[in-house]
Amino acid sequence: MSLLIELNDISYGYRAGHSVLDRVSLSLSANERLFITGPNGAGKSTLLRILVGLIKPLGGEISAFGQKRVSDADFHDLRCRVGFIVQDPDDQLFCPTVVEDIAFGPLNLGASREEALAIVDDVLDQLHLKHLRERITHELSGGEKRLVSVAAVLAMKPDVLLLDEPTNALDEENLQRLEEILLELPQAMILVSHDPHFRRKLATRTLELRAGKMSEAKQLPAKKCTASERARQQAESV
Repeated sequence: MSLLIELNDISYGYRAGHSVLDRVSLSLSANERLFITGPNGAGKSTLLRILVGLIKPLGGEISAFGQKRVSDADFHDLRCRVGFIVQDPDDQLFCPTVVEDIAFGPLNLGASREEALAIVDDVLDQLHLKHLRERITHELSGGEKRLVSVAAVLAMKPDVLLLDEPTNALDEENLQRLEEILLELPQAMILVSHDPHFRRKLATRTLELRAGKMSEAKQLPAKKCTASERARQQAESV
């Protein structure tokens, strides 16, 4: 399989003498849903931000879609092809209504208003979220905001998705809907998650980041889990 993204020997530290990432490497191929797990503070979110050029590593190489990414211009092109869904949807949604938020990306990429609205309707229909089209963004529930965040990123037609703790604060209904949406999408994904049940359902491969080092994690066996058990497992992993 051809590699879409490859990180080689990435190193990063927030302060002198404190290494968060120590020569970390990973690769993502087409059709993969690659999960990254590990304790809080291990650098998982930092690694995603490095991948899209929001943080500059202290060492190592980033390649994506057959090109090394070094300059700001390299990463501008990369961010047009990689959709990044951050932990807190309030950091991602900033327009007054759902339709405006989802249309913002296509408009920013040069689509006309008519084209952007057609994309909005296509994405909302694909995700079965048309009932949210005219809603006020800040009045949405946490789960609805998460799903709209996914819709806003998909409207930009990315080749790869990055999702940072996408199950945070989701109730069982919205969690199930998110799982269904992600399983139906054709994009390759890198997902950061503490939720073992979520990983069981979606992961094609799992890596663990711990003490600055990346290693292959054991694939979790299939297992049914109640909402209360999932909440307890997430709390224990924090």
